[in-house]
Amino acid sequence: MTQQSITVIKGDGIGPDIIDSALQILDKVGCNFHYEFADAGLVALENHGELLPQDTLDLIAKNRVTLKGPLTTPVGEGFTSINVSLRKQFQLYANVRPVLSFKGTKARYEDIDIITIRENTEGMYSGLGQVVSADGSEAEAMSKITREGAERIVTFAYELARREGRKKVTAVHKANILKSTSGLFLKVAREIGEKYPDIESAEMIVDNCCMQLVMNPHQFDVIVTTNLFGDILSDLCAGLVGGLGMAPGANIGKDCAIFEAVHGSAPDIAGKNLANPTSVILASVQMLEYLNMGDKAEKIRAALKDVIETGDRTTRDLGGEHGTTDFTQALLDRL
Repeated sequence: MTQQSITVIKGDGIGPDIIDSALQILDKVGCNFHYEFADAGLVALENHGELLPQDTLDLIAKNRVTLKGPLTTPVGEGFTSINVSLRKQFQLYANVRPVLSFKGTKARYEDIDIITIRENTEGMYSGLGQVVSADGSEAEAMSKITREGAERIVTFAYELARREGRKKVTAVHKANILKSTSGLFLKVAREIGEKYPDIESAEMIVDNCCMQLVMNPHQFDVIVTTNLFGDILSDLCAGLVGGLGMAPGANIGKDCAIFEAVHGSAPDIAGKNLANPTSVILASVQMLEYLNMGDKAEKIRAALKDVIETGDRTTRDLGGEHGTTDFTQALLDRL
């Protein structure tokens, strides 16, 4: 059996700490991966003079599977978002953000199990038509939705729902106002939904969806939507289960995937052994499922659930008094 090579980008701030935690856990369950490390973000800017070096892009392309810590894009200095650049470069059109309740997290809800599928390459984040007038009094940006892009992401959502035994897919839109772009997305979503009679299809206007998620999140199963709405809704969903520290993310394309912690680099606690590594651990679980290593993924998820539920060596955000290394050791002990 060929050894699987994984590109690992530790990232900035708390990135190295939480990635090291995830790698220890992957090794403990016997994944036998070959890790190839690459720089991106502020570390890359320091070491190579650019946020996203060509060597890093080449390594991602070679291995096709990447585990990534949080990356910092300097604000207000003309730099393009690194995450957006990666998604465009490798056509990672599907952003998969699952949220799952863990007892012991102090979350406001229990028994949440929602997956948000966000289109990753079009819409308001496509970067098209961004113009600011010379006097700074006007700004413009363009949203572009294509039938191909909408069909691709909605089909992805229904296929995922069918594969995972999900019962319902809700298409979220703003077609009542954005009649062209959101209207096309909704039209395509309705057409695709008819091809999956075994799955309940629903549709919801985005502002109502936000309210419904807060009032009764248990009505949702799989949500599929466009780029900007998906960005907002996936963070809202993370809030239902305890915050971004409990939420992983996967960016999936035709033949390449990047799995990541979705929270920021938290430079204020970097190197202080305080960070909760759950987000990137759950991202590595997504990675294992992508690689058809579901048995190992389930072992990690079960160990994580037990650590959090029992409060064994948990981090401060989970109500404990321990750090990253102790939390990781609690998981390793169970594995």
